[in-house]
Amino acid sequence: MRVGNLLRFRNTSLKRCIKQQYVPQHKPAVDDDIKRLEDFLISKPNIVVLTGAGISTESGIPDYRSEGVGLYARTNHKPIQHMEFLKSSNVRKRYWARNFVGWSSFSSKKANATHYALSRFEREMRIQSVVTQNVDRLHTKAATKNVVELHGSGYVVKCLSCDYTTDRHEFQNILASLNSTIGNVLEMVRPDGDVEIPLDYIENFKIPDCPKCCGDLKPDIVFFGDSVPKQRLDKIAEMVYNSDGLLVLGSSLLVFSGYRMVLQTKDLKLPVAIVNIGDTRADHLADIKISAKCGDVIPKLFDFRKTGSATS
Repeated sequence: MRVGNLLRFRNTSLKRCIKQQYVPQHKPAVDDDIKRLEDFLISKPNIVVLTGAGISTESGIPDYRSEGVGLYARTNHKPIQHMEFLKSSNVRKRYWARNFVGWSSFSSKKANATHYALSRFEREMRIQSVVTQNVDRLHTKAATKNVVELHGSGYVVKCLSCDYTTDRHEFQNILASLNSTIGNVLEMVRPDGDVEIPLDYIENFKIPDCPKCCGDLKPDIVFFGDSVPKQRLDKIAEMVYNSDGLLVLGSSLLVFSGYRMVLQTKDLKLPVAIVNIGDTRADHLADIKISAKCGDVIPKLFDFRKTGSATS
Protein backbone atom coordinates (compact mmCIF):
# COMPACT_ATOMS: atom_id res chain seq x y z
CA MET A 1 0.00 0.00 0.00
CA ARG A 2 1.41 3.40 -0.95
CA VAL A 3 2.26 5.83 1.86
CA GLY A 4 -0.45 8.30 0.80
CA ASN A 5 -3.09 5.60 0.68
CA LEU A 6 -1.94 4.24 4.03
CA LEU A 7 -2.23 7.68 5.66
CA ARG A 8 -5.70 8.18 4.19
CA PHE A 9 -6.73 4.74 5.46
CA ARG A 10 -5.41 5.54 8.95
CA ASN A 11 -7.12 8.93 9.01
CA THR A 12 -10.42 7.40 7.89
CA SER A 13 -10.14 4.65 10.49
CA LEU A 14 -9.31 7.20 13.21
CA LYS A 15 -12.32 9.36 12.32
CA ARG A 16 -14.56 6.28 12.36
CA CYS A 17 -13.24 5.28 15.80
CA ILE A 18 -13.74 8.80 17.18
CA LYS A 19 -17.35 8.86 15.97
CA GLN A 20 -18.14 5.39 17.30
CA GLN A 21 -16.65 6.01 20.76
CA TYR A 22 -19.84 7.84 21.76
CA VAL A 23 -22.21 5.11 20.55
CA PRO A 24 -23.21 2.73 23.38
CA GLN A 25 -22.95 -1.02 23.03
CA HIS A 26 -25.76 -2.43 20.94
CA LYS A 27 -26.89 -5.46 19.00
CA PRO A 28 -27.14 -5.47 15.19
CA ALA A 29 -30.47 -4.49 13.67
CA VAL A 30 -32.73 -7.37 12.66
CA ASP A 31 -34.03 -7.47 9.08
CA ASP A 32 -37.55 -8.25 10.27
CA ASP A 33 -37.53 -5.09 12.43
CA ILE A 34 -36.43 -2.97 9.49
CA LYS A 35 -39.21 -4.38 7.33
CA ARG A 36 -41.75 -3.88 10.12
CA LEU A 37 -40.79 -0.21 10.47
CA GLU A 38 -40.84 0.28 6.71
CA ASP A 39 -44.36 -1.15 6.51
CA PHE A 40 -45.35 1.19 9.34
CA LEU A 41 -44.08 4.24 7.41
CA ILE A 42 -45.71 3.09 4.17
CA SER A 43 -49.06 2.81 5.92
CA LYS A 44 -48.58 6.15 7.70
CA PRO A 45 -47.01 8.58 5.18
CA ASN A 46 -47.71 11.70 7.24
CA ILE A 47 -45.44 10.88 10.19
CA VAL A 48 -43.76 13.37 12.51
CA VAL A 49 -40.22 12.34 13.45
CA LEU A 50 -38.74 13.23 16.85
CA THR A 51 -34.95 12.93 17.04
CA GLY A 52 -32.68 12.96 20.07
CA ALA A 53 -28.98 12.89 20.87
CA GLY A 54 -28.76 9.23 19.88
CA ILE A 55 -28.71 10.11 16.19
CA SER A 56 -25.86 12.60 16.61
CA THR A 57 -23.53 10.28 18.55
CA GLU A 58 -22.75 8.69 15.18
CA SER A 59 -21.48 12.12 14.05
CA GLY A 60 -19.08 12.30 16.99
CA ILE A 61 -21.23 14.34 19.38
CA PRO A 62 -21.69 12.60 22.75
CA ASP A 63 -24.99 12.46 24.58
CA TYR A 64 -25.45 12.87 28.32
CA ARG A 65 -27.03 9.62 29.48
CA SER A 66 -25.80 6.63 27.44
CA GLU A 67 -24.38 3.88 29.62
CA GLY A 68 -20.59 3.79 29.57
CA VAL A 69 -20.08 6.45 26.88
CA GLY A 70 -22.38 9.37 27.80
CA LEU A 71 -20.93 12.41 29.53
CA TYR A 72 -22.56 11.51 32.85
CA ALA A 73 -20.78 8.14 32.73
CA ARG A 74 -17.36 9.45 31.66
CA THR A 75 -17.10 12.75 33.54
CA ASN A 76 -18.40 14.67 36.53
CA HIS A 77 -19.95 17.19 34.17
CA LYS A 78 -23.32 18.69 35.01
CA PRO A 79 -25.06 20.66 32.25
CA ILE A 80 -25.51 24.35 32.83
CA GLN A 81 -28.70 25.40 34.59
CA HIS A 82 -30.79 28.24 33.21
CA MET A 83 -31.07 30.20 36.47
CA GLU A 84 -27.33 29.90 37.12
CA PHE A 85 -26.62 31.46 33.73
CA LEU A 86 -29.06 34.31 34.39
CA LYS A 87 -27.86 35.12 37.90
CA SER A 88 -24.08 34.74 37.75
CA SER A 89 -21.65 36.66 35.56
CA ASN A 90 -18.99 34.09 36.47
CA VAL A 91 -21.20 31.27 35.18
CA ARG A 92 -21.78 33.18 31.94
CA LYS A 93 -18.04 33.77 31.55
CA ARG A 94 -17.28 30.10 32.19
CA TYR A 95 -19.90 28.97 29.72
CA TRP A 96 -18.79 31.28 26.91
CA ALA A 97 -15.10 30.50 27.46
CA ARG A 98 -15.79 26.79 27.12
CA ASN A 99 -18.16 27.30 24.22
CA PHE A 100 -15.57 29.44 22.46
CA VAL A 101 -12.94 26.71 22.71
CA GLY A 102 -15.36 23.96 21.71
CA TRP A 103 -17.03 25.79 18.83
CA SER A 104 -14.59 24.78 16.10
CA SER A 105 -15.06 21.09 16.86
CA PHE A 106 -18.81 21.31 17.50
CA SER A 107 -19.61 23.33 14.38
CA SER A 108 -17.48 21.09 12.15
CA LYS A 109 -19.53 17.97 12.86
CA LYS A 110 -21.15 16.50 9.79
CA ALA A 111 -24.58 14.98 9.24
CA ASN A 112 -24.55 11.19 9.15
CA ALA A 113 -26.49 8.53 7.24
CA THR A 114 -29.57 8.86 9.46
CA HIS A 115 -29.81 12.62 8.90
CA TYR A 116 -29.48 12.17 5.15
CA ALA A 117 -32.02 9.35 5.09
CA LEU A 118 -34.60 11.56 6.84
CA SER A 119 -33.90 14.33 4.35
CA ARG A 120 -34.53 11.86 1.53
CA PHE A 121 -37.76 10.67 3.17
CA GLU A 122 -38.93 14.28 3.36
CA ARG A 123 -38.24 14.85 -0.34
CA GLU A 124 -40.07 11.62 -1.17
CA MET A 125 -42.98 12.75 1.06
CA ARG A 126 -42.64 9.71 3.31
CA ILE A 127 -42.55 11.89 6.45
CA GLN A 128 -44.26 15.16 7.33
CA SER A 129 -41.64 16.93 9.44
CA VAL A 130 -38.80 16.56 11.93
CA VAL A 131 -38.77 17.82 15.51
CA THR A 132 -35.29 17.59 17.03
CA GLN A 133 -34.15 17.83 20.62
CA ASN A 134 -30.62 18.48 19.35
CA VAL A 135 -29.03 21.91 19.00
CA ASP A 136 -26.39 20.85 16.46
CA ARG A 137 -28.16 21.83 13.20
CA LEU A 138 -27.21 18.50 11.60
CA HIS A 139 -30.68 18.09 10.08
CA THR A 140 -30.23 21.43 8.34
CA LYS A 141 -26.79 20.37 7.14
CA ALA A 142 -28.47 17.31 5.61
CA ALA A 143 -30.90 19.65 3.78
CA THR A 144 -34.06 18.71 5.67
CA LYS A 145 -36.45 21.63 5.20
CA ASN A 146 -39.28 21.24 7.72
CA VAL A 147 -37.36 21.09 11.02
CA VAL A 148 -38.45 22.41 14.41
CA GLU A 149 -35.60 22.77 16.90
CA LEU A 150 -37.38 21.91 20.13
CA HIS A 151 -34.55 23.06 22.39
CA GLY A 152 -33.26 25.84 20.15
CA SER A 153 -29.97 26.04 18.28
CA GLY A 154 -26.33 26.44 19.22
CA TYR A 155 -25.89 28.36 15.98
CA VAL A 156 -27.79 31.45 17.17
CA VAL A 157 -26.90 33.94 19.93
CA LYS A 158 -29.58 36.14 21.45
CA CYS A 159 -29.85 38.98 23.95
CA LEU A 160 -31.67 38.30 27.20
CA SER A 161 -33.03 41.86 27.34
CA CYS A 162 -34.01 42.77 23.78
CA ASP A 163 -34.71 41.19 20.39
CA TYR A 164 -31.09 41.24 19.18
CA THR A 165 -29.78 38.02 17.64
CA THR A 166 -26.62 37.13 15.75
CA ASP A 167 -25.08 34.16 13.99
CA ARG A 168 -22.84 32.04 16.21
CA HIS A 169 -20.05 32.06 13.60
CA GLU A 170 -20.02 35.86 13.65
CA PHE A 171 -20.06 35.83 17.45
CA GLN A 172 -17.05 33.50 17.39
CA ASN A 173 -15.09 36.14 15.48
CA ILE A 174 -16.02 38.75 18.09
CA LEU A 175 -14.94 36.47 20.93
CA ALA A 176 -11.69 35.71 19.11
CA SER A 177 -10.89 39.41 18.73
CA LEU A 178 -11.50 40.00 22.45
CA ASN A 179 -9.51 36.94 23.55
CA SER A 180 -6.62 36.78 21.11
CA THR A 181 -4.13 35.66 23.78
CA ILE A 182 -5.98 32.44 24.56
CA GLY A 183 -4.15 29.53 22.95
CA ASN A 184 -5.25 26.05 22.11
CA VAL A 185 -6.42 23.87 24.97
CA LEU A 186 -7.42 20.25 25.06
CA GLU A 187 -11.11 19.97 24.44
CA MET A 188 -13.86 17.39 24.78
CA VAL A 189 -16.98 18.57 23.04
CA ARG A 190 -20.35 18.25 24.77
CA PRO A 191 -23.85 18.08 23.29
CA ASP A 192 -24.28 21.85 23.60
CA GLY A 193 -20.77 22.74 22.39
CA ASP A 194 -19.46 23.21 25.93
CA VAL A 195 -15.99 21.85 26.85
CA GLU A 196 -13.73 21.57 29.90
CA ILE A 197 -10.84 24.07 30.06
CA PRO A 198 -8.41 25.31 32.77
CA LEU A 199 -9.60 27.93 35.25
CA ASP A 200 -6.96 30.49 34.27
CA TYR A 201 -8.41 30.63 30.76
CA ILE A 202 -11.84 31.34 32.19
CA GLU A 203 -10.71 34.07 34.59
CA ASN A 204 -9.19 36.11 31.77
CA PHE A 205 -11.94 35.49 29.25
CA LYS A 206 -13.87 38.51 27.92
CA ILE A 207 -17.44 38.41 26.63
CA PRO A 208 -19.20 41.30 24.85
CA ASP A 209 -22.47 42.89 25.85
CA CYS A 210 -25.39 43.18 23.47
CA PRO A 211 -24.47 45.91 20.93
CA LYS A 212 -28.08 47.08 20.91
CA CYS A 213 -28.94 47.43 24.62
CA CYS A 214 -25.81 46.31 26.55
CA GLY A 215 -27.69 43.27 27.89
CA ASP A 216 -26.28 39.79 28.47
CA LEU A 217 -25.93 37.39 25.54
CA LYS A 218 -26.93 33.73 25.58
CA PRO A 219 -27.02 30.93 23.01
CA ASP A 220 -30.54 30.34 21.73
CA ILE A 221 -30.67 27.03 23.62
CA VAL A 222 -33.22 25.88 26.18
CA PHE A 223 -30.94 25.18 29.13
CA PHE A 224 -31.87 22.71 31.86
CA GLY A 225 -34.50 24.33 34.08
CA ASP A 226 -35.75 26.62 31.31
CA SER A 227 -39.04 26.21 29.43
CA VAL A 228 -39.62 25.63 25.73
CA PRO A 229 -41.39 28.71 24.28
CA LYS A 230 -45.17 28.22 24.18
CA GLN A 231 -45.38 29.23 20.52
CA ARG A 232 -42.97 26.41 19.64
CA LEU A 233 -44.91 23.89 21.71
CA ASP A 234 -48.17 24.96 20.07
CA LYS A 235 -46.64 24.51 16.62
CA ILE A 236 -45.43 21.00 17.50
CA ALA A 237 -48.83 20.08 18.96
CA GLU A 238 -50.47 21.17 15.70
CA MET A 239 -47.99 19.09 13.69
CA VAL A 240 -48.79 16.02 15.79
CA TYR A 241 -52.53 16.68 15.49
CA ASN A 242 -52.25 16.76 11.69
CA SER A 243 -50.04 13.66 11.50
CA ASP A 244 -50.56 9.92 11.09
CA GLY A 245 -48.30 9.10 14.03
CA LEU A 246 -44.88 9.60 15.60
CA LEU A 247 -41.46 8.07 14.96
CA VAL A 248 -38.92 8.59 17.78
CA LEU A 249 -35.24 8.18 16.91
CA GLY A 250 -32.32 8.17 19.34
CA SER A 251 -34.06 9.55 22.42
CA SER A 252 -34.58 8.03 25.86
CA LEU A 253 -37.49 10.50 26.25
CA LEU A 254 -36.46 11.27 29.83
CA VAL A 255 -36.79 14.99 29.11
CA PHE A 256 -40.50 15.82 29.32
CA SER A 257 -40.57 18.09 26.28
CA GLY A 258 -39.96 15.03 24.09
CA TYR A 259 -42.07 12.63 26.14
CA ARG A 260 -44.96 15.10 25.88
CA MET A 261 -45.07 14.47 22.12
CA VAL A 262 -45.58 10.75 22.73
CA LEU A 263 -48.42 11.49 25.16
CA GLN A 264 -50.05 13.85 22.67
CA THR A 265 -49.80 11.23 19.95
CA LYS A 266 -51.36 8.50 22.08
CA ASP A 267 -54.12 10.85 23.27
CA LEU A 268 -55.06 11.18 19.60
CA LYS A 269 -55.04 7.36 19.35
CA LEU A 270 -52.21 7.51 16.82
CA PRO A 271 -49.34 5.00 16.66
CA VAL A 272 -45.82 5.52 17.99
CA ALA A 273 -42.66 3.77 16.76
CA ILE A 274 -39.32 4.06 18.60
CA VAL A 275 -35.77 3.24 17.48
CA ASN A 276 -33.24 3.68 20.28
CA ILE A 277 -30.39 1.78 21.87
CA GLY A 278 -31.79 0.60 25.20
CA ASP A 279 -34.95 1.41 27.10
CA THR A 280 -36.95 4.62 26.83
CA ARG A 281 -39.51 6.30 29.05
CA ALA A 282 -42.25 5.48 26.53
CA ASP A 283 -41.57 1.83 25.71
CA HIS A 284 -44.90 0.85 27.25
CA LEU A 285 -46.69 3.22 24.86
CA ALA A 286 -44.88 2.18 21.68
CA ASP A 287 -46.60 0.22 18.94
CA ILE A 288 -43.17 -0.64 17.55
CA LYS A 289 -39.94 -0.59 19.57
CA ILE A 290 -36.60 -1.43 17.98
CA SER A 291 -33.55 -1.51 20.24
CA ALA A 292 -30.80 -0.74 17.75
CA LYS A 293 -28.52 1.99 16.48
CA CYS A 294 -30.44 4.41 14.25
CA GLY A 295 -27.72 4.22 11.62
CA ASP A 296 -28.29 0.47 11.35
CA VAL A 297 -32.00 0.94 10.68
CA ILE A 298 -33.10 4.24 9.15
CA PRO A 299 -30.75 4.44 6.11
CA LYS A 300 -31.84 0.91 5.13
CA LEU A 301 -35.54 1.74 4.96
CA PHE A 302 -37.06 1.69 1.47
CA ASP A 303 -33.94 -0.01 0.14
CA PHE A 304 -35.16 -3.18 1.82
CA ARG A 305 -37.53 -4.42 -0.88
CA LYS A 306 -34.99 -3.69 -3.62
CA THR A 307 -32.52 -6.19 -2.17
CA GLY A 308 -34.71 -8.59 -0.20
CA SER A 309 -32.60 -7.98 2.90
CA ALA A 310 -31.08 -5.05 4.74
CA THR A 311 -27.82 -3.93 3.19
CA SER A 312 -24.77 -2.87 5.15
